Formats: sequence, C-alpha cells, structure tokens
Amino acid sequence: MPATLQVILHSDVQNVGASGELVRVRPGFARNFLIPRGFAVPATASEVNRLNHEKAVALAKFEKTKKESKAVADKIGSVTIKIARTVGEDDKLFGAVTAKEIEAAAKAQGVEFDRKKMHLAEPLKALGTFEIPIKLMTDVTATLKVEVVKK
Repeated sequence: MPATLQVILHSDVQNVGASGELVRVRPGFARNFLIPRGFAVPATASEVNRLNHEKAVALAKFEKTKKESKAVADKIGSVTIKIARTVGEDDKLFGAVTAKEIEAAAKAQGVEFDRKKMHLAEPLKALGTFEIPIKLMTDVTATLKVEVVKK
C-alpha cells in the first residue's frame, strides 16, 4: 500500500492546500475525509488534464482582462476633465466636487470606470488641477487629471 496518495483539492483545506492544488496526502485521510466530503478527488490522468486546462483558461482570461484594463488606463491617462464650479470670496468653492460628479464628467467625455475604484480620500474643495489614481486591477493603475475651474 502506498505511503501517500495524490488528490486534487476542490476547496481550501486548512494545513493541506488551496482549491485546485495537486497534493499528496495519506490514503486514509483521502479515503475517509477528503473524498467523501467532496473536498478532493483522486488525481487520475483525466482529472490532472482537466485541472491543467482550467488553469490555462483562467490564465488566458486574466491576461485578456489585464490587456483591456491597460487600454482603459491609457484612455483615462490621456483625458483631462474640467469641472466648472461657482466660487465665493477668496476663490473658495461652494460645496465640493465628489467622486460621483467626477465619474459623470468622465462618462460625458467617453471614459467609463467604476467610481469605487477611484482613490479619492476626500471630495475636492479647492480650485486647481488634481491627479486622482484609479486602481483598475491589482497591478494596473491609471491617473485621472481633474481640473476644477471658476464658473
């Protein structure tokens, strides 16, 4: 009887591995715990091929999404958004420019993104040019230039 058995995990198992991993475990642990509960399946040739295919598909999908995000980031970086606001004495704004207004102004210029990905610490409360980072993916960040001017 073999000392270890290879299984493919279907879900994360503490101290064993993460979902989708090919791991070696004791035969009794696999037979009595992992397989009956649906946490793993035996690592047959067809299951290993299926796992490799799923990983390749996921990688291709990730690369496609990353490429699209970079294209959107380039588009965002090339646009400057101007927002006109009424000002009072000493060039102080009445109210503030929020993320929702910035998103609407960007959409009007043909640039679409989710405002929740915009890293705006607080609404803009002064005249001037501001650079706002927009995190599209884990390693794709765009910088949006917003210019707040007098009305």
